Amino acid sequence: MSIFLYFILFLLPPVLLTLIFMNKTNDSKKNLPPGPPKLPIIGNLHQLQGMLHRWLHDLSKKHGPVMLLRLGFLDLVVISSSKAAEEALKVHDLDCCTRPKTNASSKCWRDGKDIAFASYGEVSRELRKVSVLNFFSTKMVRSFRYIREEENDLMVKKLKESSQKKSTVDLSHTIFYLVGSIIFRSTFGQRLDENKHVNKEKIKELMFDVQQVGSLSSSDLFPAGVGWFMDFVSGRHKKLHQVFTEVDTLLNHIIDDHLRNPIEETTRDRPDIVDSLLYMINKQEQDESFKLTIDNLKGIIQDIYLAGVDTSAITMIWAMAELIKNPRVMKKAQDEIRSCIGIKKIGRIDEEDVDKLQYLKLVIKETLRLHPAAPLLLPRETMVDITIQGYDIPRETLLLVNAWSIGRSPDLWKNHEEFNPDRFIVCPIHYKGNNFEMLPFGSGRRICPGIAFAIATVELGLLNLLYFFEWRLPEEDKDIDMEEAGDVTITKKVPLKLLPVFHH
Repeated sequence: MSIFLYFILFLLPPVLLTLIFMNKTNDSKKNLPPGPPKLPIIGNLHQLQGMLHRWLHDLSKKHGPVMLLRLGFLDLVVISSSKAAEEALKVHDLDCCTRPKTNASSKCWRDGKDIAFASYGEVSRELRKVSVLNFFSTKMVRSFRYIREEENDLMVKKLKESSQKKSTVDLSHTIFYLVGSIIFRSTFGQRLDENKHVNKEKIKELMFDVQQVGSLSSSDLFPAGVGWFMDFVSGRHKKLHQVFTEVDTLLNHIIDDHLRNPIEETTRDRPDIVDSLLYMINKQEQDESFKLTIDNLKGIIQDIYLAGVDTSAITMIWAMAELIKNPRVMKKAQDEIRSCIGIKKIGRIDEEDVDKLQYLKLVIKETLRLHPAAPLLLPRETMVDITIQGYDIPRETLLLVNAWSIGRSPDLWKNHEEFNPDRFIVCPIHYKGNNFEMLPFGSGRRICPGIAFAIATVELGLLNLLYFFEWRLPEEDKDIDMEEAGDVTITKKVPLKLLPVFHH
């Protein structure tokens, strides 16, 4: 340890100064994007403050929609306009569709054995193909319809009990466990509260722990020895290892449960995603160039759960919060729902009812514009030198698209801060990645493959909440606090607590 400290104190400064000088020499030859002034060594790290997506949004107003930041020794280009995003995600899609290799992705995502964080290449293409064809195709999303309907039925029954007691419910909590059980059953074959290896509160806590340790660390921002030492001292390494161990233990238990009852021996005609992946692994031919592994299986189901539950629940929570704040929109949505569907004699909403409801779809679209669950798209890394909006972007530069900033741009949206689904009645812009004015799911080769699954979950959940209940603020609350909270995903800081009134 004393030798290491000696290196840090006496040998590192000249190395750092040399690297800084080399960077400045190379930078002077290029037309780099503008950005705020930087300090030696730490760059712009000292300026980080508040909610990252809002801080970057404010900086972009001053320095432009293509902005260069230096975080330690890492170059980061932030894109905050639809035109710049189109150049990056469409024109240069192939040149910057890989993911940066970070300390967290190497550990928690098993060196890119998953869909979201895999470096671009044969593995990422094959994993994406497997996932889209077998889990996220229209046919497969429909096959999980019965799960979505059953879980919504259970939610309505519990809310009806609260309505009869005239008691306030934590709708944020209710929505999280609705989405969690839908995805848990689809992926693992069990409800969220049926997992015998870890309780549902721990699973929720574990999901947020993964997000916290998944961000950039000192090891990603500084030369190896320095960054490692800083993460060691701060306890980051220990926390990362602890979270990975807990996630891996949970996944091992779930996989072991499925291995004890392999799909060939079961009478179930609706295999969950783990069943399907295990079946594919067992049926692989020896001469296949790409082979699925257990690590790939873990990476895929980890992505589905961690990315699917939080984002879909957050979208529903923001939608309900905005509807409470905008009674006119709430009434218009409920009038359409109840006039189109009529009285359900069996007291159950069928997923096919969603197809009749155009205004509900506009409510969801407007929610995704104002409140993208992940306001900053997962970072990309340039594989070659490229040019965006006339600026030179060197290879191995991180690209970060601020979807939140684009969705609230006054140049693109009239009354951009207002929640108004009516704007989409005559506006063809959609969220599926072809329009760069709103990018809640990204675009290009790294677009989220689970769009259809997520939208089906959100649509049916909101339909049930709006069809069966009127919603009131508790007497002690005069308005809804819309303050944000979170790291990778952004939800309401204050849980959404409302009084459900059963609609006969």
